[in-house]
Amino acid sequence: MIDRIRANWPDKFLVKGILSAADARDAVDHGVDGVVVSNHGGRQIDAAPATLHALPAIVDAVARRVPVILDGSVRCGIDIAKAIALGADFTLIGRAPLYGAGADGAAGVAHALDILQGELGTALGQLGCPNIADLRNLECGQRKAS
Repeated sequence: MIDRIRANWPDKFLVKGILSAADARDAVDHGVDGVVVSNHGGRQIDAAPATLHALPAIVDAVARRVPVILDGSVRCGIDIAKAIALGADFTLIGRAPLYGAGADGAAGVAHALDILQGELGTALGQLGCPNIADLRNLECGQRKAS
């Protein structure tokens, strides 16, 4: 299926819903431009693995050939820091800005993003990281990010 889509789509092509290293490796081998580690919010299968738990093996399998994006379970700035420290290139943050929009429209979205940015800054400071790229030099669990 990926080969058929890739053959007909010349632009950037991401695959979302990756939860295993084997699927990530296969997607990259078939020409995707990035993988999105996602369990679709756990809505589809309530026993799906947590995205943060699946992330390190996927990062290792992809071996920096394409960006790895984490989707799901990002509720605060420390969640962003965890994902980056575990090897994600960036995260998606769907719910926080949606809640902000529901509460106060565009101003609510801006406020929600300000909160996330502030929390991320606090996390970086507490970890002794001057910037987000320094998170890759921390030892996290069984994996040392490079």
